[in-house]
Amino acid sequence: MISHPSRHCTVELQALPSRIGQVRRIVSAQLRYWHLDSLIDRAALGVTELLTNVHLHARHDKTCTVELEVLLDRLTVSVRDHDPRLPVVDDADPLATCGRGLAMVAAMSESWGARPEGDSGKVVWFTLSAAVAASAPLTAAHPPRRAVEAAPARPFPEVEQVGLGRPQPAPARSAVAG
Repeated sequence: MISHPSRHCTVELQALPSRIGQVRRIVSAQLRYWHLDSLIDRAALGVTELLTNVHLHARHDKTCTVELEVLLDRLTVSVRDHDPRLPVVDDADPLATCGRGLAMVAAMSESWGARPEGDSGKVVWFTLSAAVAASAPLTAAHPPRRAVEAAPARPFPEVEQVGLGRPQPAPARSAVAG
């Protein structure tokens, strides 16, 4: 039985550097909510690259829409903007400081593409497999962590301070990512 046949989230924004970071955090939170934590890094990287392309290359209107959709075992992340020009994957010069974003999206995703929406713009998208993430359900013994709580300190038995003869706890680390 399929408990969640489709899950959907939409965010509209101006593709400005400060907004891109906010959307990355929204994507991460939404994937945690859907218990798809294993997809967070790749989805956040991909959406960052697509939004950066809108910021750098879209003419005039930087307004865009980010959509996340989980359908059965696949997460699709798409960015819709108002510039009808389709992106092109270039072979970046080895010393270039930009020009590798779409190649990176292609390398880390199952599939990706772009489709025109007439004169009103385009949609650039990529997919990630959600099958592995969904097959490992969370149990009460391992509830999801909230992004703001610190990881508990845990002793490392192999680490001892000279003269004390007992393990020292690891420093607490924040679970909040950039």
